[in-house]
Amino acid sequence: MDKEFTLSGFSLGEGVDSWNTITFLYNSALKKVRTKVEILNDEFQQVHQYNPIEYIKSRIKTPRSIVKKLKRYGYESSINNMVNYVNDIAGIRIVCSFTSDIYKLSEMLGKQNDLTVISVKDYIRHPKESGYKSYHMLVTVPVFLSEYTIDTKVEIQIRTMAMDFWASLEHKIYYKFEGNAPAYISRDLRECSDIVSMLDAKMLQLNEAIKEAKAAQEDDMM
Repeated sequence: MDKEFTLSGFSLGEGVDSWNTITFLYNSALKKVRTKVEILNDEFQQVHQYNPIEYIKSRIKTPRSIVKKLKRYGYESSINNMVNYVNDIAGIRIVCSFTSDIYKLSEMLGKQNDLTVISVKDYIRHPKESGYKSYHMLVTVPVFLSEYTIDTKVEIQIRTMAMDFWASLEHKIYYKFEGNAPAYISRDLRECSDIVSMLDAKMLQLNEAIKEAKAAQEDDMM
């Protein structure tokens, strides 16, 4: 008899068909969240003549990566455990120009009526020990099918371009060393993380100065 589990009232068994259905659900949830983000960016452009988002990336975690994460958590490899214990199967990364944009955007996303915020992890104010900085939101979004409405989890990561560059480099380094990078490399990464923070702060300060100078010019012309 096939093992079954329930995903917000939607029953599935184990197997290829169930895996394909789950993948479809997560892809659908990603499309919905991405559309929301793009609409918010367009609205911000219309109201403030400014785009807070530089670019957006989205992905579905590979089966190999999911299995690896389940093993790390001490769970068997099953669709049931995958859905219940791996929160970042569907992930969307939003890269902004400035740290202030991150909090504006997260606030706007939190006000979406059909998007439920499950948890927030602010690694910008509270960086990881490695130096990693980013703003994480775990949300559920309803996927409307012909006979079901299924709430599906999506992890949203919001960071600046400098944070994204650092995180990409860290991922490559730790992938090469399988998580056991030499101490001096880890130390240098943390130092680079501090430099990233200084760069973001300086660029935000410069952006505010530019806006003030532009406003002063406009006042002089009136």
